[in-house]
Amino acid sequence: MRKLIVLGLMMVGFWSCDQATLQRVLDAAEAASGDLTSEEIANGLKQALDQGVDKGVQYLSSTDGFYKTDYKIFLPEEAQKLVEKLELVPGFQNVEEVVLEKINHAAEDAVKTASPIFVNAIRTMTINDAMGILMGDRNAATMYLNAKTYDPLVGEFEPVIVNALNKYNALDYWEDAVNAYNKIPFVQKMNPRLEQYITQKALVALFDRIEREELNIRENISARTTDLLRRVFARQD
Repeated sequence: MRKLIVLGLMMVGFWSCDQATLQRVLDAAEAASGDLTSEEIANGLKQALDQGVDKGVQYLSSTDGFYKTDYKIFLPEEAQKLVEKLELVPGFQNVEEVVLEKINHAAEDAVKTASPIFVNAIRTMTINDAMGILMGDRNAATMYLNAKTYDPLVGEFEPVIVNALNKYNALDYWEDAVNAYNKIPFVQKMNPRLEQYITQKALVALFDRIEREELNIRENISARTTDLLRRVFARQD
């Protein structure tokens, strides 16, 4: 039977010059010629998430991966009043752009450092979860990872963000700016801490990059870079 499949595929290869179509037929034949175990499916999904994390981290941790991309982290809305008033305080002109550059470069550093946190979280996927994710929505693996790990990751990721912010002197600079603002008469006092806000923004960015890579793997055969990925995702084509 397997020989007949191979012969048929060879004939398809002669009849068609569409490489994407041929690869899809090959993947389907591979899936049909041998059943995947639940463990293999789970491992394939973990590979997909590993790949998504690797590429997401690589993108966001590159120079200006946050600062000069759509993922740029801006100050929270309530901080805009502070920025406007500080323009009148000596020594704090252009404070917004100085702070934005510092916090975005800190996020770039932190994403790289925190990669093992996400890799370990991926390992928690169980075999029972695997088939539902594979045959679910096009971002089901990312949503699973988000639901299972987001809250714990906030707790683990925030200290990494704080270390990165300290490296760029961002927290001290912002705290000085907020303290100067709080001394202005009749203003509503503000909290000088930014790390929780930046942590949330950085994690949203990383999960978005992971989701983009999952969609790429699901929809683009050439993005399936291992034999296991090709065999597993042929099931949902």
